[in-house]
Amino acid sequence: MRIERVVIAGAGLAGLRTLEELRARGYQGAVTLIGTEARPPYDRPPLSKGVLAGAVDDTTLRHDLSALGADLRLGEAATGLADGVLRTGRGEYAFDRLVLATGAAPVQLPGPGPQRMLRTLDDALSLRAVLKPGLRLAIVGAGWIGAELATAAAARGCLVTVVEAGPAPLAAAIGAEAGAKTSRWYAAAGVDLRTGVHVASVQPGGLALAGGEWLAADEIVTAIGVRPQVSWLAGSDVALDNGVRTDEQLRASVPGVFAAGDCAAFWSLRYRRLLRFEHWDVALRAPEVLAANLLGGSENYDPVPYFWSEQFGRMVQYAGYHGGADQLIWRGDTGGERFAACWLAAGKLVALLTVALPRDLQQGRRLIASGQPVDAAGIADPAVPVRDAVLR
Repeated sequence: MRIERVVIAGAGLAGLRTLEELRARGYQGAVTLIGTEARPPYDRPPLSKGVLAGAVDDTTLRHDLSALGADLRLGEAATGLADGVLRTGRGEYAFDRLVLATGAAPVQLPGPGPQRMLRTLDDALSLRAVLKPGLRLAIVGAGWIGAELATAAAARGCLVTVVEAGPAPLAAAIGAEAGAKTSRWYAAAGVDLRTGVHVASVQPGGLALAGGEWLAADEIVTAIGVRPQVSWLAGSDVALDNGVRTDEQLRASVPGVFAAGDCAAFWSLRYRRLLRFEHWDVALRAPEVLAANLLGGSENYDPVPYFWSEQFGRMVQYAGYHGGADQLIWRGDTGGERFAACWLAAGKLVALLTVALPRDLQQGRRLIASGQPVDAAGIADPAVPVRDAVLR
């Protein structure tokens, strides 16, 4: 079938990169790029870093979008899908191929009080405007975004309290044992970190905590995670499983439909399970494979996932996936400023978290990709380069 009309639902990084890759591979047919926000595609990682810090105001990804020859429909949300037609609140779009890149939406807490989120550029600019010295700021969630927000707010003189339901920061992302190593960073920055604390509701003027306690706050930011933006696909034939379920080639269950980015749960040949990541690197690189396959290729998408975070003056990087790991090995002094956590499964490195060790991260990512068995003693020794910690 000749491909003449491609519709991309989602105008974030994954959607834009799909458009760029289609054009780079010679596709000259019609492309409609539909985005819920009124802004053209922009970068999200700087929102909790440079934007909140006041270093940048605009993270637009490219200002020459018209050069890509797409019909850009902004401020338009997808509402349904059936019989080769995508519906939005403003119209219907027939397609030969459809790309689902609708991203994810923040989870809100119950209660009538005002709560901010940090997902969009408008969110970041609005929040930055109120981060003043002496502001009592309550952040619910000590994940990646909560930690970066606490970093920026503390630097601007706010009185920051972080409330985390889990036993340690980043417990949901990297496990309690690894996450606990970052707790001291909060205290050193003057941030009050409270773990194992559940929020009952958001109320005007503060948080009602489980057990009847009260935490007064001038501003509240909820950072307890996001959910894939796929509810609009209910009732369609697209299979959902913590997002749009795809195979290893990013094909959804409906012929001619593909998915990438935060909303896609793809089958990983490396880890033998469905994986969904809210990582910039995934949104950046998955469209390379998606575009190739949309145009008739047969490439597999099986990355070593990568993520980074800037917290309290430290560069934290993570590569791989530690679910299913049977061993955690520490590399370096975890009480110092440079260390790493190495997860092994059946003697192979499957994930690596580094603090201020970019070379270890780069070498570890390649080692994960190679699938070579590693020497536990070697990987634990910071004097041994990660690339050399393999069984001979």
